[in-house]
Amino acid sequence: MLSVNIGPLALSLGQALLLGAFVIALIVGAIMGRKERIPIASHLTDIFLAAMVAARIGFVIRYFEHYREDLLGIIDIRDGGFEVLAGIVGALAMLAWKLWRYPPVRCALGSAAAAGMLTWGSVSLLVNLMETQARAVPDVALAHLDNRPTSLADVADGKPMVVNLWASWCPPCIREMPVLQKAQEDNPDITFVFVNQGEQREVIQQFLNQHELSLDNVLTDTSATMGRTTGSQALPTTLFYDAQGRQLDAHLGELSGASLAHNLERFD
Repeated sequence: MLSVNIGPLALSLGQALLLGAFVIALIVGAIMGRKERIPIASHLTDIFLAAMVAARIGFVIRYFEHYREDLLGIIDIRDGGFEVLAGIVGALAMLAWKLWRYPPVRCALGSAAAAGMLTWGSVSLLVNLMETQARAVPDVALAHLDNRPTSLADVADGKPMVVNLWASWCPPCIREMPVLQKAQEDNPDITFVFVNQGEQREVIQQFLNQHELSLDNVLTDTSATMGRTTGSQALPTTLFYDAQGRQLDAHLGELSGASLAHNLERFD
């Protein structure tokens, strides 16, 4: 499962785990705070926000070359660009300051923060282990735009592969297409595959012509089987496979040049 639907909102599994861990921390904090008659929800929120800001800053610093020509992209967090280690450092720094600055909340806040971090760390590790063992290139019947049948394994031809699930009606899909096209041109040793979800060949070809896109390996999946098979509940979704056909990572939502570069590092 790559995404989780909460009403109309689709979250990546990583985002859902992070949100769940924060809720666990709030629950533990409420219980501990009630015993001591000390509210700590605001302190936990400060720690959470500090972690997110630090994670974003760390990511932007690491991939700043991709933001040079689009400085506003630095604050556009829709690309999912966050540096986990920087986020952990930010959270621990804010937690340490809170524990030093507000002695009465130390027990409750420390317990809540520990519960949230342990929940996030342990569940994330378990999910990563399960996905590493279970995820492989899906054996789904696809077709080229000329109606020739094919599969992802055939298209990959033994190379690392990036599989983008998209549709012409999806605005984030449209915005990220130039980024993927450039990456395809710059990385001939990686196979990029664009699997359209649920649309007919005529619609796809019209879209490519309208946006003047020159993409290799544009495939049709008129029944949207790939989305169901991979557990993706939203578009765009991009999957990353090594040369042995093992899934290394998945990205839900729009890719920026920086977030794509981050994921392509998995192939090194």
